[in-house]
Formats: sequence, structure tokens, C-alpha cells
Amino acid sequence: MRITGGSARGHRLATPGAGKAGIRPTSDRVREALFNILGDRVRQALVLDLFAGTGALGLEALSRGAEHAVFIDRSARALATIRTNLQRCFPSPPASVIRLDLARPGALARLAAGMPGEALFDLVFLDPPYEKNLALQALEMVDRAGILAPGAVVVAEEERNQQLPRATGCLQRIDQRRYGGTGLWIYKNESGSR
Repeated sequence: MRITGGSARGHRLATPGAGKAGIRPTSDRVREALFNILGDRVRQALVLDLFAGTGALGLEALSRGAEHAVFIDRSARALATIRTNLQRCFPSPPASVIRLDLARPGALARLAAGMPGEALFDLVFLDPPYEKNLALQALEMVDRAGILAPGAVVVAEEERNQQLPRATGCLQRIDQRRYGGTGLWIYKNESGSR
């Protein structure tokens, strides 16, 4: 696995190994296609990478000009991998790495309470384990948490055969793509969150 574009292009990413810690990294091909779709939305964005795993999505965003990325996962092994990847790709990574179990009620509300000032996320990646069907729950949680900037983009990655709604709360689907066994659902926050 490598970073596919931007300042860290070509840097190899560490992985905990196939099937370790329940991590299924987003493939280079899918990441490159996704970031081609996102285009300039990434520049200067405050990024949240939920169910971060190896951190590949947030790292790709940083490489392509995001201002700061917050990586969240519940696995200590995943967080160690993310820290390794940040150090490989950036001398002074503009990032925060947080251990948080998103299945716990109010997890994102606690994150919002810890955000400085009126900081809101411009770009959110949701890449939960496929076999648990968590993408819809995660979308709803992000919508309710009050952490999205107006016009923020939320990308949900799930098994291609899953069905995600056209809208949930203030999130309206603006695109949907399939690559092999992977599906991407892209939503836009159509109102302010706070």
C-alpha cells in the first residue's frame, strides 16, 4: 500500500498484516479514484478519519493538502500503525490520533466537546468493518454529533452490495461508486451543524 498523490506520493504504508486487528485497508485503486472525485475539497480541510485502521484515507488527505486530520480507531494496534505511517510520510504530521470506541453511546459527542473553539470537520471518512453493517449507524452518528461544517463531505465505504439511503438527517447523497467489492457513498451536509 502506498500514498497515491500529493506531497507524500509513493510513500509505503505500514499495515498490521492481513486480518490483524480486524483491519481491511482501502485499496490504492479505490483511494486514488475517491480523491480524484473529491478534487479540491481536500485542500485546507479539517479531516476526520473514523474506523481509521491504517490511516490510509486521512494520510492521503494530508498528502493532498488537508490542514489537519484526526484519526479515530478503537484498536491499539491500528493506532500504533497510524502513528508509524504519519512519521513515515510527514516530518511534523498535522494530525491527532485518538483511541475511541465508536460503538459506545455519545462517543462523537465527547469528541465534539474536546474540539477547539468552533472547529468543525470539512471532510469525514467512515470505513467500518464490512461484516458488521455499521456504515448507516456511523452516518447517523456523524449527522447528530454537531461536528460537521456547513457543506462538509462525508464518505462512507462499505461492501458494494449494501444499501445506504439517499439522505439521513442533514446528509444528502451526492455520489455513489462501486469498485470491485467496495462501495463508496458520498454525502454532503446541507445545513449548519451547530
